[in-house]
Amino acid sequence: MSAAPAAGSALGRYVLVRFLLIVPTVLILVTTVFVLMRATGDPITAALGGRLTPDQLAERIHAAGYDRPILEQYLEYLGGILTGDFGTTISDNRPVTEVLTTYGAATLELSLYAVLVAVVLGVPFGMIAAYRRDRWPDAVLRLTAILAYATPVFFAGLLLKLVFSVWLGWFPVAGRVSTAGEIEMRKAGADSGFMLVDAFATGDPAVVLDVLSHAFLPAMALGLLTAGVFLRLVRTNMIGTLGTEYVDAARSRGVRERRLVTAHAWRPALIPIVTVAGMQIAMLLVGAVLTETTFEWRGLGFQLSEYLQARDFVAVQGIVVVMAVVVAVTNFLVDVFAALVDPRVRY
Repeated sequence: MSAAPAAGSALGRYVLVRFLLIVPTVLILVTTVFVLMRATGDPITAALGGRLTPDQLAERIHAAGYDRPILEQYLEYLGGILTGDFGTTISDNRPVTEVLTTYGAATLELSLYAVLVAVVLGVPFGMIAAYRRDRWPDAVLRLTAILAYATPVFFAGLLLKLVFSVWLGWFPVAGRVSTAGEIEMRKAGADSGFMLVDAFATGDPAVVLDVLSHAFLPAMALGLLTAGVFLRLVRTNMIGTLGTEYVDAARSRGVRERRLVTAHAWRPALIPIVTVAGMQIAMLLVGAVLTETTFEWRGLGFQLSEYLQARDFVAVQGIVVVMAVVVAVTNFLVDVFAALVDPRVRY
């Protein structure tokens, strides 16, 4: 009877330690971003140095407080983050929080699409590769997986765009929805930021199809990278589980090989996917910058590239910090889920 409380206590300590590690992780990331942004000088000079006179520039720098000691600026910035104030963009004079709330939903929506693509393609094909080990389907799938995660996201996006949009004309070239679809959403008063949700709110299947057709190529470009990783992980771990004693016992009872794969071996093979999911979220966010730019998908990644070109370091700093927080929190949730699925990760 004491084993269960001990296991629960171990899980509780593990979750507490992982939660407490979020604070130093985020603090290190915030500090790194802050220092790197200041390494090239103050943001005002970087963004407006060629458009203002020296006197005007000095006045703007003083008004923004960038002529104060760096430690004082850093402490003020940390205080602002704790209260939800990430500053105001220099190029378009908008609160960074407004930028985050306006474009964050688009990036989240694209990331969810990409995760769906990765799971739908990576897991089943990984199972097939393991089931057909060392045969031609396995060789083809392994080669495809290598190509998937070795191909740069922007190149995959351009290639998909060229083939399926320009040559075949099956999917839209860019954007999240057509002008007609956007008008229908506005008429319905749908403005959640999630295009698919807003499309369903219109009650028009044509608008839903319009949104999905715009999302297909960006989701494929971003999701194929993670799908290749998932395929390799599932294949490797299913080959291991197919050789375990409990699978051999089921095989000796006359259980079909297909049943062994789908009912006995696939669940243990999913545990490694859960454990690496946090790293894949980080990769998705990095890939979202290139994917959104390629397909003009107006999310945080697209805005980040725009602010980088404008040398608006205040906006860049805010967006990168939020992405870092998202990655840290996601890793925490993944670690907790992995501990619930596989108790061995706690020891």
